[in-house]
Amino acid sequence: MEKKKVLAVDDEPNILMSIEFILEMEGYEVHLARDGEEALEVAERVRPDLILLDVNMPRKDGYEVCRIIREREQLAATRVIMLTAKGQTLEKKKGLEMGADEYVTKPFSADELLAKIRALIAP
Repeated sequence: MEKKKVLAVDDEPNILMSIEFILEMEGYEVHLARDGEEALEVAERVRPDLILLDVNMPRKDGYEVCRIIREREQLAATRVIMLTAKGQTLEKKKGLEMGADEYVTKPFSADELLAKIRALIAP
């Protein structure tokens, strides 16, 4: 059975490392990007099943990346979970309006993150 592909996008190296570790332990094929531009390049090349997308990043924020993904025919069906330190209702609303499927507020627990990933892309 082919592994599900997850693209994790965050400009914080420690967060990327922990996400990569958690997802690899769960059997996902993990790809990483450190900013919005790199996220789009990797997404085009890898065609992930799901993208974990940080909101606050250099070179295109998470909202803009999410909007672009939804506009690109070959990526439009990709599941997107927004990751952010902002838990305000307004921020969540904006993320969902841009096309995010789910929203996780940092700091998050591994169990919470994995539950949301599994709900969107069953392994």
